[in-house]
Amino acid sequence: MTPSNTEDGVDWRRVANWIGLGVLLVVVGVFVAAAVPQAVGADESYVVLSSSMSPAIEAGSVVFVNSVPPAEISEGDVITYDRSPGGTTSRVTHRVVNVIKEDGQRQFRTKGDANEDPDPELVSATAVVGVVTFSVPYIGHVIVFSQTRVGLLALVVGPALLLVILEIRDLLSGTGDRKQ
Repeated sequence: MTPSNTEDGVDWRRVANWIGLGVLLVVVGVFVAAAVPQAVGADESYVVLSSSMSPAIEAGSVVFVNSVPPAEISEGDVITYDRSPGGTTSRVTHRVVNVIKEDGQRQFRTKGDANEDPDPELVSATAVVGVVTFSVPYIGHVIVFSQTRVGLLALVVGPALLLVILEIRDLLSGTGDRKQ
């Protein structure tokens, strides 16, 4: 007996289900990696909020960063570092354009790829979080959206409510998990 939705012996519904499952696993895997960067061998991950590193790293990308001893950081590396304007800590991801040894300490001149001029202040070795090993575009937009009230409703409350409604519908219509 062949399924009713086949052509040439291929069950296209089953193929579509497997493709959908594969896509879902990849998408969930990317978000798990962003939340738990150790799952992909990185120490930390950050959402890039500006386009200062375009086109190499666009705004909305997630960068994966590994801790590296300052002595191993060289010109051309993309680093993430702490910048503390006004007492609040923020992270910046820029390219090292010059390594300077001042007072026996390594410091780094950085610049965003899309910026015309280097950053005005040197980055001390102690401020460096690590070197960017790779980035995933677009995922950061969803992560930032999920941290808003509307995002929480759209991505968590909405699907949960839909699941409850569908389960109640199945129970009331008698199409639950009954065996005949």
